[in-house]
Amino acid sequence: MKSDIRVCSAWRERHSRPVYTLSEECPDCGATAENSAPAPFNPEDPHGEYRRALKRRNQQ
Repeated sequence: MKSDIRVCSAWRERHSRPVYTLSEECPDCGATAENSAPAPFNPEDPHGEYRRALKRRNQQ
């Protein structure tokens, strides 16, 4: 899963704070930009089916 918001991959070495962007590279230093956050879920989650069933049951 990809996010639109990216962060400079070298911000710890080159910047005093994270530099966020929507482009493929950092606007300040030109380093590549990477996904700013991990995916919120794993599509191969073995317990996802049970979690969704429990959620549906609690909504009723």
